[in-house]
Parts: sequence; C-alpha cells; structure tokens
Amino acid sequence: MAEPVLILVRPQMGENIGAAARAMWNFGLSRMRVVGPRDGWPNERAVALASGAGRVLDAAGVFDTVAAAIADCDMVLATTARPRGLTKEIVSPERAGEIARAFGAEGKRVGILFGPERAGLENAEIVQADAIVSVPVNPDFPSLNLAQCVLLIAYEWQRAGGAVEPSVMEMAGTDFAGAAEIAALGDHYEGRLDEAGFFFPDSKAPGMKMTLRNMWSRLPLTRADVQTFHGILRQMVRWKDRG
Repeated sequence: MAEPVLILVRPQMGENIGAAARAMWNFGLSRMRVVGPRDGWPNERAVALASGAGRVLDAAGVFDTVAAAIADCDMVLATTARPRGLTKEIVSPERAGEIARAFGAEGKRVGILFGPERAGLENAEIVQADAIVSVPVNPDFPSLNLAQCVLLIAYEWQRAGGAVEPSVMEMAGTDFAGAAEIAALGDHYEGRLDEAGFFFPDSKAPGMKMTLRNMWSRLPLTRADVQTFHGILRQMVRWKDRG
C-alpha cells in the first residue's frame, strides 16, 4: 500500500507544519513535502509542535515549486474551500480518502496539496491537480487551519481502509447477559414488586408486568449489571425487614 504524499504549499508558520506532521502521524501517514516554506527549513518551531511526530519532519522533502513536488505523483488532489472558476471535478474528503486508498493499493502515488494558511492555493497551483477536495464547511467562515485540514484528510484516508469501526463496545471484563439471566432478573423484580403491591389494580397488572419485562429485555445488560440489579433489590428488602 503506497501512502499518499501530503504537500504543504508555502506554509507560513513552523508551528502549523509541526501540527500538520502530528496530525499525519496520528493516522499513520509519514510522507510530507513542503513547497517554499516562508520561514525556511529546517524549522525549530515545527519540530517543537510535532510533539512525537518528528520522524515525519525528518523525512520531509523540500521543493521550490508545486510542479517539482508532484512530479512523481500519479494522481494529484488540491484542497480548497472556495470556488475557483475552474472546470474540474470536486470530491468530498471521504471520496478523496477512497481515491488515495484505491491508487495506493495499486502501488501508485497520490499527492494532496494544502495551501498556505492565509489565502489557500492559487489557481496556477490548482490547475496542476486532477481534482479538487472541498470540505463542506460553513460558507460564511470557510477557512480551515492547515493542521485541521490535514487531520481531516488523514482521517478519511484511514477510514477508507476500514480501520475505523462504526461502533465498539468495551466490555471491561464482562459479557452481555443471556436470555435466561434476563428472565431470572425479571422474575426477581416481578415477584418482589408483586409482594409490595406495585401491580395495582389487578386489571392492569398483566400490562404492567409485560412493560417491565420489555424494559429488561430492551436494555443491553451485562452479567455484572444483572448482578448489580439483583443486589439492589436484595438490599432494599433487607432494609425493609430491618425496619
């Protein structure tokens, strides 16, 4: 799998370069290129902000022009939030991640351009790309911080690889309760509540019991949860008996 190359064009602050490197490494990306950094290279402030992702900066390539930075790329995407008056395909960050994954799986290199913090990429740079990546942000405030944009694209690249589960339940040393355990819990509560006269009047008792049973079965209870509910009820009964 060939990683995409993230290309920072004329970045203005070393801190943003370092933060971008950190965002890349958060999602396992390590190939950075820098075109015409305003404050020169290497940059001490970039190293300070990288915070553990210095390896990304150590391996970063520095280029004078966008053309040189993308010369070995098979596909180039340009990130921008503003319409540019150019006839060019516009893709979402999600689609950009899918494109980068598909090309990478074939051993092809994808370059993704990120413009300078203040004004973004110029048209002369965007025309060198095959497509534009546009983030659906607030049209009244479309500017994204460089590192934020890098983070978003890196996340979508990882997500396109199936590495992000939609939902994960951390069981913390227990398992979900089985049907028999839930039924026993229902029996316990139903019996005690019956003794306490909860199911009143008699004509409504069947419906109330069904509602209670449905509640227990609907809850995603673990075995530890079930034992806790049993314990609560036992303690309440003991407290009543002591009184």
